[in-house]
Amino acid sequence: MSENETRFKLTLHYDGSAFHGWQVQPGQPTVQGAVEAVISRITGEPRTVTGAGRTDTGVHATGQVASVTVPGKWTSRTLVRALNGTLPAGVWVQDATPADPGFHPRFDAVARGYAYRVGTAPEAASPFHRPWCWPLGRPLDMDAACRAAEAIRGEHEFHAFAKAGQPKRGHACRVMSARWRPWEELGAVFEITANRFLHRMVRYLVGTMVDIALGRRKEEDMVLLLNNDPAMTTSPPAPPQGLFLTGVEYPVVTRGKRNVNRTLHSVK
Repeated sequence: MSENETRFKLTLHYDGSAFHGWQVQPGQPTVQGAVEAVISRITGEPRTVTGAGRTDTGVHATGQVASVTVPGKWTSRTLVRALNGTLPAGVWVQDATPADPGFHPRFDAVARGYAYRVGTAPEAASPFHRPWCWPLGRPLDMDAACRAAEAIRGEHEFHAFAKAGQPKRGHACRVMSARWRPWEELGAVFEITANRFLHRMVRYLVGTMVDIALGRRKEEDMVLLLNNDPAMTTSPPAPPQGLFLTGVEYPVVTRGKRNVNRTLHSVK
């Protein structure tokens, strides 16, 4: 990064329906690829965009954070205006704020938040809702679902809730909050915040909790899975279209005190 360049922190919303996830994949439309193409076009040279989370195919975001370095003539206002005037309709830049030259959206993050919509009402299958929820169309025992969510809180080894393959950092995650709340008259939303997430972890958690709430599994299964009981397996993962990355949290220093910059966006 040269003296005549500025690093920006971008907050992005996107509809994952038309994309093969965030990360660039040769020959496939991705969110990262779309943003990089536009920034390279408006700046006149190739630019790399780094994201905080690698969302899968079909997963949405209302609080993805990314960084990019551009020539110093760009301001927050002109960059946002140029991006939103050129990006595909499924991607929107909420804001662009100047960042420290060493800022890294992924490695500097201290927590991330996700939300998952489950449609229990028949109306959830409407074409105006189906692309952004799991249109289950059946009532859930929300008391059972809430008890299962409560068991998730705290630090656990989420080995059972990860896609096959050993992560380099292991399976330990610290869940700061996990709860279910109503989704208008259409169903329920599961919200979770943790210091890190394993691949497909939220979808495996939701799939298992939904089976508990439907009476297909016992409530104690969640505790057994969190204890990595070898006789237990999770339910199939919930489909991707109900999942949203709602925000990323970063440490901030104010007058020598280390606080957390919270940027979680509620999914209504």
